[in-house]
Amino acid sequence: MKLVKARVTEFRSVNDSTEFEIGDITCLVGKNESGKTALLRALYKLNPIIEADGNFDVTDDYPRRDVSDYEDAIENDEREPATVIRATYELEEDDIKAVQDIYGNNCFNKSKPLVTLSKGYDNKRTFNDLSLNKDSSLKFLIGKYDLPGNFAAELEKCASIDAMCELLASTEQTESIKELTEKLKPIAENGLRYVVYNNILSSRLPKYLYFDDYYQMKGQDNIEALQNRLQTNALVKSDHPLLGLIELARLDLAELTNTGRTEALLSKLEAAENQLTSKVLKYWSQNRHIRLKFDIRPGQSGDPEGMTSGTNIWGRVIDTKHMVSTPLRSRSKGFVWFFSFLAWYSQLKRKGENLILLLDEPGLSLHAKAQADLLNYFEKELRPSHQVIYSTHSPFLVNSTRFDQIRIVQDLSVESVNDDVPESKQGTKVTTDVLEASPDSLFPLQGALGYEIHQTLFIGPNSLIVEGVSDLLYLQCISSLLQANGETGLDDRWVITPVGGSDKVSTFVALVGAQSNLNIAVLIDYQKKDKQSIENLFKKKLLEKKSVLTFADFTDGDEADIEDMFNDGFYLKLINGEYGSNITVSDLEKTQERVLCRIEKYLAINPLPKGAKFSHYRPARYFVENIGTLKKELSEPQLDRFRNSFAALNKLL
Repeated sequence: MKLVKARVTEFRSVNDSTEFEIGDITCLVGKNESGKTALLRALYKLNPIIEADGNFDVTDDYPRRDVSDYEDAIENDEREPATVIRATYELEEDDIKAVQDIYGNNCFNKSKPLVTLSKGYDNKRTFNDLSLNKDSSLKFLIGKYDLPGNFAAELEKCASIDAMCELLASTEQTESIKELTEKLKPIAENGLRYVVYNNILSSRLPKYLYFDDYYQMKGQDNIEALQNRLQTNALVKSDHPLLGLIELARLDLAELTNTGRTEALLSKLEAAENQLTSKVLKYWSQNRHIRLKFDIRPGQSGDPEGMTSGTNIWGRVIDTKHMVSTPLRSRSKGFVWFFSFLAWYSQLKRKGENLILLLDEPGLSLHAKAQADLLNYFEKELRPSHQVIYSTHSPFLVNSTRFDQIRIVQDLSVESVNDDVPESKQGTKVTTDVLEASPDSLFPLQGALGYEIHQTLFIGPNSLIVEGVSDLLYLQCISSLLQANGETGLDDRWVITPVGGSDKVSTFVALVGAQSNLNIAVLIDYQKKDKQSIENLFKKKLLEKKSVLTFADFTDGDEADIEDMFNDGFYLKLINGEYGSNITVSDLEKTQERVLCRIEKYLAINPLPKGAKFSHYRPARYFVENIGTLKKELSEPQLDRFRNSFAALNKLL
C-alpha cells in the first residue's frame, strides 16, 4: 500500500494541518518550531515499527492551550475522542491481487482502490473509504466452491448474507458447504469491508520507521546491560541501531557473551563491518579512507561507567590514510547519524519489513556536500523500496530539481508579531502554495533555488521569465533578426529564463522575486483557466502588474501561446518542415481556439509520419536552424506582434 494523503488534527502544535499529498519522497520544509516534528510523530503513531510507541496521550499530545476544555468535554460526553491522524493509502497491484484472488477481478468499485486509516486519543485504529462491489464479490466467492445442482443460483437470490447462511445450514453439510459457511459467517457479522481489511489488507499495511538524533548509536555499550534492557522492555532509543547492527552480523546477544568459537565471532563481525563500510562509502564523500571496526572485549576497571565488568562492544572507525582508529562516538555528529541510520535500516531491510521512513531533520550536522550525498542516497537507495518523508530547514536538503516533493510547514501564530492571526490559520499548517508561505518558511527554498541558479548562471539582474525553451528560441531568434535589420529587438540586458512549464512560473517568481535587487518580468501563455494564477502574481505583490505580460496582450485572441504570434500558415510550415507532414490551414477547425489546440485535435485523428510525437520544441528548433530561408515569409503583422512585445518589455528596464 502506498501512502498518498495525510491530515493531522488536535496534536501538539497542530489544530488542523489540512490534508496534504504524499509522494515517493516528500520534503517537509519549515523554520524551527513550525511543527514538522509533530506531523511526523503523529504519522508514526498510526503504525510504528516499535509497537510501544503507538499510543496517543492527551496529557502529552493534546494542544496544551485547549487540553482542559477538551478533557471537560470528554468527561461530560459532549464530544468523542479527537482523531489525530487520517492517512489515505492507495492499494498497489499486489494488494489488489490479494483481494481479487478471493473475491474476483470485479470486487473493487474503483480502478485505484483507496483505504483511509484513522487513529486518535482512544488509540483505536479504524478504516474507511474501502469501496467494494459486494454482489460481484459474493458471486465469485460462491463460484469457487463445488455446490450441488442449482444451489449456487439459489444462494445468489438470497436477500442477505444471513439468509445465505441459513440456506447453507439447511442443506447437506459437505466440505464445500462447511468451508463456504465459514467464509460467509464473518461477512454476515461484520460486513465485507471489515473482512477484506482485517483478513487481507491490515497485514499489508506498511509500518513507520521514525528516526531522529536521539536514535544515534553511542558507539559502545555493555552487552549484559543491553540484554537486561531488552528483557525488561526498557530499551532506550540509541539501543535500536546497535541491536540492528548485532542482528545484521547474524549474531544474538547470547553469542556475544558466550562466543564458543572466536574465529566464528570475528568472521561475522567482519562481514557486518564490510557491508556497512561499503554502504557508507557509497554515499559518504567526506572521507573515502575510512572503514568500520567492531570489537568485543571483557570490561576493564578503567572503562566508562556501566562498562567496567561483563562484556563490552566497541565501535571504531579506522582512517587508512592516517593509519589511526578512533571511537565511533568521537566522530562527527553527521557521520554518527548516517552510520546509525544505516545500521538499523539495513537490519530491517534484510528482514523484509514493509516500511515508510520518517526522518526528522536528517543529516542536520552534515556538511552541505554531505547533505547532497544524503539526498542522492534517498533517491537511489531508499526510494525504490520505500516512501520517504523527511523534514528539514536546510537549503541543501531541498532537491531544487524536484519542487513537487516539497510541502511547506508553517505556524503563522508563532511567526506573526501580532495577535491578529485568524483562528482558522492558527497552528501548524501544510501547504504547497508558495504564494501563501511566509518569508521564513520560504527561506530554505530560496536558498536551494539560489544555489541552483548560481550553479547554472541562468539568471541576471533583469530576468524575463518564460515557460519553456521553445519560447526562448523564438524570442532570441526574432530579436536577432530585427536587430540585423537595424531595428530594436529585445534589449540584451534581459536574461531569458525558461522555468519548465506554466505551473512553475509562480513558484519561481515567488522564490526569486524576494531578492530586491532583481528586476523580473514574465511573458507567458494565457488560458482562461490560468487567469487567477496569473493575477496572483501582482495581486500578491510579487510583481507589478505592468511586469506580467501574456502573449494574448499582443494577439487578437482571448487566449494565446507564443505560437499564436505567428500566422497559422507560417507555423504549420514549421511543423511540416520538421516532421515531414503536409498539414494545411484548411485541415484545422475554423475556431478562435489557440493554434496548438486545433493542431492537437487534428493530430489526434491524423498522426504525424513515422509515429512521431508532437513537441513544442522541435518546430522552434527548426525555425532557428532555417531562419535564413524562413525570414522571407515572416509578414509584417507577425513581426509587429513581436516588435510590440519587445517594446513593452524594454520599457520595464
